[in-house]
Amino acid sequence: MQAIKDKLNDLSAMRKAKAEAREEEKAEKELAKARVEVAHEVRMAKEAEAAMDLHVHKAVEKAAEHERKQHHGGGSGGSGNNNRRDIYDSGSENGSALDPYAQWRN
Repeated sequence: MQAIKDKLNDLSAMRKAKAEAREEEKAEKELAKARVEVAHEVRMAKEAEAAMDLHVHKAVEKAAEHERKQHHGGGSGGSGNNNRRDIYDSGSENGSALDPYAQWRN
């Protein structure tokens, strides 16, 4: 009878040890999964930071180029429309440059 009780106690202790081992393994797996997720987030953050640095670098270069053009007189100084004279302003006030009969009208 004592042997049966000892056997049951041993089985109970084994089940308890196995359950504790499973719980420990589960906790370790969750920790490993969390580490993988953190590593992924760190990688994503580094990639985003690198992309932002590149974006800022390009913006600085573009601003410097724009500044150079303005200081050195490069480019057309705008759209170019400001330098053209209106064709209607080339003659007299009534537009005689476009109207071949303007000299006979009054």
